[in-house]
Amino acid sequence: MIINIATPVSLHVSKLTDLPKLRTFMEHNNLKLNKSEIARQLGIDRRTVNKYLDGYTKPDHRNKDSGLSRYYDLILELLSSETQVFHYRRNLYHYLSDNYDFVVPEQTFYHYLKKVPEFDQYFKRGKITVSSSEPVIRYETAPGEQGQLDWKEKIPFVLRDTGDTIYIHVLVIILGNSRFRIYKPALWMTQDILIHLLAEAFETLGGVPKTLLTDNMKTIMDTARTKYRSGEINSRFEAFAKDFGFKVKPCVAATPKTKGKVESQMKYLDEISAYSGKLDLIELFELIEKINSRVNSTVCQGTGKIPILSFEKEKDSLLPLPHETVRNQYKVMTRDVKVNTAGMINIRTCQYSVPAEYIGKTVKYQIHDNELYVYYNTKLVSVHALSDKKLNYNAEHYTEVLNLRHIGMNSDEVRKLAKQNLELIGGIYK
Repeated sequence: MIINIATPVSLHVSKLTDLPKLRTFMEHNNLKLNKSEIARQLGIDRRTVNKYLDGYTKPDHRNKDSGLSRYYDLILELLSSETQVFHYRRNLYHYLSDNYDFVVPEQTFYHYLKKVPEFDQYFKRGKITVSSSEPVIRYETAPGEQGQLDWKEKIPFVLRDTGDTIYIHVLVIILGNSRFRIYKPALWMTQDILIHLLAEAFETLGGVPKTLLTDNMKTIMDTARTKYRSGEINSRFEAFAKDFGFKVKPCVAATPKTKGKVESQMKYLDEISAYSGKLDLIELFELIEKINSRVNSTVCQGTGKIPILSFEKEKDSLLPLPHETVRNQYKVMTRDVKVNTAGMINIRTCQYSVPAEYIGKTVKYQIHDNELYVYYNTKLVSVHALSDKKLNYNAEHYTEVLNLRHIGMNSDEVRKLAKQNLELIGGIYK
């Protein structure tokens, strides 16, 4: 087999990138390079000739230091935290901007993170991309027509002051037209809490959307809506909806894209994890309020408008709020009460125990979902099921009070006495 090859018969050197080929040619033929002559012919410095002969290649872009390298140690420390979690680069950017003297363009910061392998790997770790061929139909609603509702559930958070891990839930309400959002944090997702937060949200909006689009959460639906049945709304929530004037529209089960406007809000709340271990409960609630304000003041990708400005036009189309007396009956009220010398608080002619350390102090209590929750500052100190009994003791609380009354008695004797007394109290006051 004969293969024809076009063999070059001359070598032209007209630019710097030709110099490596010249060097190869000269060395192959045992010829000596005259670097000074090449420099004169190309009109460049002799040292430049030498650099290109050694194989130097000019980069496509300038590798300029953005000045972010001085933040390397800080970023590494944050990303190595045992409590803080940064789900997105955006979360880290906002954390640095809010807590440090950090004034850097956002895109410059993201580019820097991608260039540093350990930072880039942090944000790639565990990323899963799910593709779907199912078409998504985009739709818009008229002003005041629709609100969408959902929970961001079970966000683990370490409290700074106690070191305890709690699970915070955030109720998200978004108006379909303006995309104005309201975030409402809670420690529970019971029906009483849901209705209370919704009543507060409507008061914040100054009105009520005509329809509330929701999923099939058990606090709203007794029977889920599916492709084959319409579902059944819980009677208490239906009464709440009737009093406030809105219609409940549940999505078909397993179709989250139906309420995609509220679903898309959940990623913003991932910023909460960046502060785990750095805030107490009050500060955590303030952080959620801050995130809420920032999101409402930022251009919405879906509409290209700023929600808080669009809301000014939409709010006039909302339904009016019911009377204050109607609204208040759906709220969880917080009240103060003083702990007596027996370690008890008086609620509705009945008494409930709290730990002995709060004797003589003023505590707060809330009643919801047929249970009594007692707090000291923001700490939950006691929970009781509501009862018709005149005295409602927690055995541990009663034992603590007996310890104060019988100093010197060993713990077994105190527990035995507590058990006997509680049996008698239960028999007399039941």
